[in-house]
Amino acid sequence: MAELRYVQAVNQALMDSMQADESVVVFGEDIALAGGSFKATRGLLDAFGSSRVRDTPISEASIVSAAVGAAMSGLKPVVEIMFMDFMAIAMDGLVNQAAKARFMFGGRSSVPMVLRTPHGGGLNAGPQHSQCLEAWVAHVPGLKVVCPSNAQDAYSLLRAAIQDPDPVVFVEHKGMYGRKGSVDIEQLAEIGKASIVRSGTDVTLVTYGATVHLALEAAQQLEGENIRVEVLDLRSLQPWDHAAVFESVARTHRVVIAHEAVQAFGAGAEIAAWISEEAFDELDAPVVRVGAPFMPVPFATSLEKQYAVNTDRLIAAIRKTLA
Repeated sequence: MAELRYVQAVNQALMDSMQADESVVVFGEDIALAGGSFKATRGLLDAFGSSRVRDTPISEASIVSAAVGAAMSGLKPVVEIMFMDFMAIAMDGLVNQAAKARFMFGGRSSVPMVLRTPHGGGLNAGPQHSQCLEAWVAHVPGLKVVCPSNAQDAYSLLRAAIQDPDPVVFVEHKGMYGRKGSVDIEQLAEIGKASIVRSGTDVTLVTYGATVHLALEAAQQLEGENIRVEVLDLRSLQPWDHAAVFESVARTHRVVIAHEAVQAFGAGAEIAAWISEEAFDELDAPVVRVGAPFMPVPFATSLEKQYAVNTDRLIAAIRKTLA
């Protein structure tokens, strides 16, 4: 066990994966000499050389398209898109090529690549550097989408993503890079498996990523009122753990689904629909969603705080479903 920051856990997972498998290569903008914008790739160039760790031009479309070709040629590329917002430039390679290859070639070819990218606000980076766009890629058949909430999962799930035979979008929250946690490098993780991070009997709070920590804070505050909140960390959005969610609903009979992303057409809506279809008889109240308002992320600190999901909004949603 080691105490690592979230960003260090990502770095360690890359180091260990590259040591274990010579086919793993890393490339992206400023990831070699500079060690990445958030220093997640620091030390990789010194450890593995420029043949496996390469800086690229500022061209997200080229980065992702090159990764698809490398993956189909026998390598396991891990590419970094500096901000999730910039994925918009790379969607053809990701959505029309990487996601479709196994299907179009009848299963005879796969694309074992990982696209790492940070999302989320809290740093006053404005509307073009703060978006949570994971619902975009979770909508695409052929892509897997992972969003770890802590250092251990950042390590274990990245190792799993690199070993996966299909393309994985690995979403990190830039506001969590400095958060510390214990990491056991022997602990494995499975993409598609959720985790109950706090047990409860009164309401289930389904979430992922940085919002997990807000959920735990809200649950802690409500414990003083004898309201026991079960917090379920999805960890993976595609595939997501239907069984774990439905089992939790059967225990608590009330559900709040929360994410930092815009609420409209978000991942929470998809999960809410499934609960309504498959676990309706277990519900004692309507499913409640919490997400960002339908607008771009503001620059100003004061406005961004009003825009963001917070513990007060989560507590209000929990009270609503208990009313």
